Amino acid sequence: MRFLPRQLREPIAAAYLLARTTDTVADTAAIPNSARIEALEMLRTQIQGGASQQMTAGLIGSFVELQQNENERRLLNALPDCLRWLEHLEQADRNDVRHVLEKITRGQMLDLQRFNHPGEVRALATAAELDEYTYLVAGCVGEFWTRLCFRHVRNFADRSQEQMLTLGRRYGMGLQLINIVRDAGADLRAGRCYFPRCELDAEHLAASEILAQPECFQPVYRMWVAKAKAGLESGVEYSRAIRNRRVRGATVLPALIGARTLALLEEAGPRALQQIVKVPRSEVRGMILRLVAALAARRTIDAMFARAYRK
Repeated sequence: MRFLPRQLREPIAAAYLLARTTDTVADTAAIPNSARIEALEMLRTQIQGGASQQMTAGLIGSFVELQQNENERRLLNALPDCLRWLEHLEQADRNDVRHVLEKITRGQMLDLQRFNHPGEVRALATAAELDEYTYLVAGCVGEFWTRLCFRHVRNFADRSQEQMLTLGRRYGMGLQLINIVRDAGADLRAGRCYFPRCELDAEHLAASEILAQPECFQPVYRMWVAKAKAGLESGVEYSRAIRNRRVRGATVLPALIGARTLALLEEAGPRALQQIVKVPRSEVRGMILRLVAALAARRTIDAMFARAYRK
């Protein structure tokens, strides 16, 4: 965040904190799905400027004491401050923050509605449902970033805003797909299968059988890994088009981390469903240092992206 131009920091920070807040509410497993959906609906209305802060604070207060993580407790307690901050943003930025949060919370509520069967592993029905989810929780963030940058960064990109919106959307969806393929094992153990039931049926595999038959799952899994990689390639294309080097470096870093994650998943193979796959912090620090040292030069980005897959 600190590497971004000043005029981008406030709207991006406000959107980030509000999205973290709604995510914390959505992930509070000790509260029934129906109550979490109700809280998210009220939060969404409050962010849009249409609900009583007192009512929202009272509802969210019931979530605070259930948080194991102190940072998440502080985040929920800071909600009134975040909402006041939102009100003081420039109108265009405030509208964009509200627009992206409306989509994110819709995706979070959809997730809770689709996986509302404790003790049962449920799969999404179709690829279109997975595309919808990845757009709502991440693809729209790429669009949000793009609109802010065209507004606040002089001569932002070599491409048109429409082209950058498309690339940014694909980039965000690709990053969310990486989260899905990386966390597939943990999600399955929690009863969530984001991989389409129609594709599992083609492999004569039920969602509840994936963990016991990981080899049979590989054709479906590899196809979505390939889609995630295509999203990252859109991210690198997007980043290379950015003229401002600081913004270019901040934008491409998630793609580089994502490429390393995919390489580690490929190395793990079917065992990835039983492992925690994560890029070491030392590698991430190395990426940041190299980007800074090279001033996020396009040639350096290309070399780093290729190296991330080979390593």
